[in-house]
Amino acid sequence: MHFTRAIVRPPARSFAAGLSSAAEGVPDLDRALEQHAAYVRALRDCGLQVTQLEADEAYPDGTFVEDTAIVTGRGAVLTRPGAPSRAGEVRGIAACLRNFFANPMLIEPPGTVDGGDICEADGHFLIGVSARTNPAGAQQLTEHLARMGYTASVIDIKANPALLHLKSGIAYLGEGAWVADSAVEGELRSQPAIEVRDLMLVPAVEAYAANCVRVNEVIFAAQGYPQMRTVLESRGYRVVALEMSEFRKMDGGLSCLSLRF
Repeated sequence: MHFTRAIVRPPARSFAAGLSSAAEGVPDLDRALEQHAAYVRALRDCGLQVTQLEADEAYPDGTFVEDTAIVTGRGAVLTRPGAPSRAGEVRGIAACLRNFFANPMLIEPPGTVDGGDICEADGHFLIGVSARTNPAGAQQLTEHLARMGYTASVIDIKANPALLHLKSGIAYLGEGAWVADSAVEGELRSQPAIEVRDLMLVPAVEAYAANCVRVNEVIFAAQGYPQMRTVLESRGYRVVALEMSEFRKMDGGLSCLSLRF
């Protein structure tokens, strides 16, 4: 998909109070704001019009806007995040998205869905069932996507505690090319509805680098993972390396920081 727009929200002063299992220390807010600003500049450099929402002190995890919606070329679905503390984040995103999509669909109780568990590949959506996305939410999302003419299938990652979300372990780069953590390689290859023409396995010592993002003609990759960058560049991709240290401390990755459409 060629992206023309993105929605972002900078981290709030309450950022350090968000959910995290990373055990990598307290994030530096000033540094996080600098890293977020660089991310926004990179989106704009790719030709995207960026809508930047106000930081929301009530929601420490609110900068991770990807979890609040699934946005496609044919419509949007507002999610119901699996962490109760994040439920209120959807309201602000919904108001913004209605400027672009008249009638976003909803995930209803008892379903839960985090956008970080959803990976689209050429009109087919992989839905990760995880600690944050449950089977009821996956089923609702499958039905919503079908109404828009898309297909979907499920990958269960609950048995892999290292993966908070499906996209913690995979990224689709287009033309059948994938980046994947070895923990999900087998599941990925077993999906009959997708093509795995080129699978780039992420070295175990650089597992965080699996969360990279193709934005039009470039790949956003986390700074500090030279092996993965070398692999991507050897395939001919132009890599934009972005510092993500403060977001990693809060279990966040590159894809988490924007809704792209």
